[in-house]
Amino acid sequence: MASKPGARRWRPALLVALLAVLPVAQVAAEDAVPGKPRSMQEILDASQPTDWRTPDNKNLLYLDLDSGRVLIELAPAFAPAHVANIRALAKNGYWNGMSINRSQDNFVVQWGDPAQEEKDRKPLGRGAKAKLPAEFARKTKGLPFDKLPDVDGWAPEVGFSSGFPAGRDPGADAAWMAHCYGTVGAGRDMAADSSNGTELYVVIGQSPRQLDRNITVVGRVLQGMELLSVLPRGTGPLGFYEQPSQRTPIKSIRLASEVPKKERVGIEVLRTDTPLFAELVEARRNRRDEWYKHMAGHIDLCNVPLPTRAPPPKPVAEKAKAKPRAKKPRSGAKPAGATKS
Repeated sequence: MASKPGARRWRPALLVALLAVLPVAQVAAEDAVPGKPRSMQEILDASQPTDWRTPDNKNLLYLDLDSGRVLIELAPAFAPAHVANIRALAKNGYWNGMSINRSQDNFVVQWGDPAQEEKDRKPLGRGAKAKLPAEFARKTKGLPFDKLPDVDGWAPEVGFSSGFPAGRDPGADAAWMAHCYGTVGAGRDMAADSSNGTELYVVIGQSPRQLDRNITVVGRVLQGMELLSVLPRGTGPLGFYEQPSQRTPIKSIRLASEVPKKERVGIEVLRTDTPLFAELVEARRNRRDEWYKHMAGHIDLCNVPLPTRAPPPKPVAEKAKAKPRAKKPRSGAKPAGATKS
């Protein structure tokens, strides 16, 4: 039987993910020419520490594979119930030893419990709930929103909310996260409230924005997309792997806050609420590099780069020179400068 988008697991489970972040290019920037708009690299080179933010370790997942580590930033502002469940599942080691069970090229990669029968599935563990509400959208009140200047075919307004690509409909008082490359979501069955965060997916292809407001989005990949997007397509329907040997084992999925400090990954994300980011967006809307002969004057939400970087080394503070200590006078000797009475 043909499956519908958004169906969970083998009946056809639809899992799609959140916006990935492009790493900052390591190319040296040329000297900026007075009056000439800066390139993206020049803009990033001119950034200040206040232009970057450090993700909260309580909202940062480490997905560890044999090939490396994937960093996923969770979005509690959009899906608080799902994020709380994911935190509990990670603390319980729920995904440890499970696998990536699906790879559908130009669409999604999905992971979770490979067992098809409910009776064979792993218990959720302490604090995790089997039933959650659908969190497709939220109210706009109290939600920061950095609007892009261009129109969008999927939402009246699009932009970024605390670094997450999002759509907004002021008339309906609704905002939601968009399905861009690297977006992470929670798979569900036919019922809207049938997801609980145990099966997650990430978008690895052309942005499937038709899924916006039809599935709960929980975050986005900050680092390690190359480890997910290169997985071979599954041989079964919708890209599911038919044989256990085809699946990619998951070593562990942990919250960064639960990982020893010496094992954590330092990462900073470019803020989206600054003049520097607005300049970066304009630099990508109208490419003025010598190679370009026509400026588009438009940029799609999912084509806006969201740079990350390793934290720069902290400056080494100079140690203050120690003042010479005064010599203690010998017994019976007069202190220096003393005069006879």
